[in-house]
Amino acid sequence: MRSTQRDDGQNSVLGRAVSLLAAFRPDDDRCVALSELARRAGVAKPTAHRLAGQLVELGMLEVGEGGLRLGLRVFELGQLVPRQRGLRDAARPFLEDLHRASGETVHLAVLEAPDVVYLDKLTSRAAPAVPSRIGGRMPAHATAVGKALLAHAEEEVREAVLGRPLERVTGRTVVMRGVLMRELRRVRTDGVAHEYEESANGVVCAACPVIDSEGKAIAAVSVSGWVGKMQLERVVPALRTTAMMLSRQWG
Repeated sequence: MRSTQRDDGQNSVLGRAVSLLAAFRPDDDRCVALSELARRAGVAKPTAHRLAGQLVELGMLEVGEGGLRLGLRVFELGQLVPRQRGLRDAARPFLEDLHRASGETVHLAVLEAPDVVYLDKLTSRAAPAVPSRIGGRMPAHATAVGKALLAHAEEEVREAVLGRPLERVTGRTVVMRGVLMRELRRVRTDGVAHEYEESANGVVCAACPVIDSEGKAIAAVSVSGWVGKMQLERVVPALRTTAMMLSRQWG
């Protein structure tokens, strides 16, 4: 008998397999039990067991003590994504210059609404620990890089992000649509986005978009530091220069 349930999207075999892979979290320092992965992914345990076995055979998962971990094949595939790899490689010399000039943590990120995805990160011992990581995501509305990208995004993209309930990451995260819209208009005019303890307590951040030849923001560069210690008036000129130079090269 043929099932009448739709077998597409997240309900397809492929969709459920991807859900299992996406169920891993940045703080999973050890292997994760299959039952926990199934719970996170919303996949029935028998199905999760069958899919996990196939993913192990394909090298996408590895069996370890106490459960499963992501396999090396996932890392290898991630390194093959051409747009991100090319942009990251082109940006790295500029990011290193900005890192030396500012002495703070530097990020390169792209928009994948409603989040930003970090392509590169150069940390500083003097800067606060921030929850970002290379390949990781953060809600766009709660980050300076996200605001820089949303301000220059197409109207339908911006509406899709701001038209949904917005997550309050910290007590200072701006979640009111009207307030964010006014801030994004200012960013489009000024060219610099700011974040004050909106993604992490004690962190201030400034970001500028990387603009291509068609006037679209393809990425954003940011500098993060301690609130009350990082002098924005000192780092923003170097940040603007970095974004401008990368825009010229990449655009």
